[in-house]
Amino acid sequence: MKEQSFTIESDTGIHARPATLLVNKAGQYESHVELHYNGKTVNLKSIMGVMSLGVPKGAEIRITVDGNDEDQALEGIGETIEEHLGK
Repeated sequence: MKEQSFTIESDTGIHARPATLLVNKAGQYESHVELHYNGKTVNLKSIMGVMSLGVPKGAEIRITVDGNDEDQALEGIGETIEEHLGK
C-alpha cells in the first residue's frame, strides 16, 4: 500500500470538473484507490463519493493506493492533482 498527501490550491477546491478528472484517472488503474479528507474516506473511482466530501481550497487530502499497479497509480493521480488542483 502506498500513500501521499496533497494540498488543494485551486480556488474552487475539488469541484465537478477536477473531480471528474481524478475519478477518470483512478479508473485507469487496477488498484483500489481512496481519498481521505476530514476524517472521511471515499473510493476515488466514485464521482459521487468524491463530490460528497466538498473539499475546499487549502484542504489537505491523502490518497492511498493498494494493488498491483499502485506505484503507477499514485504517480498518475499525483500528476493530475498537481496539474489541476495544486501541490
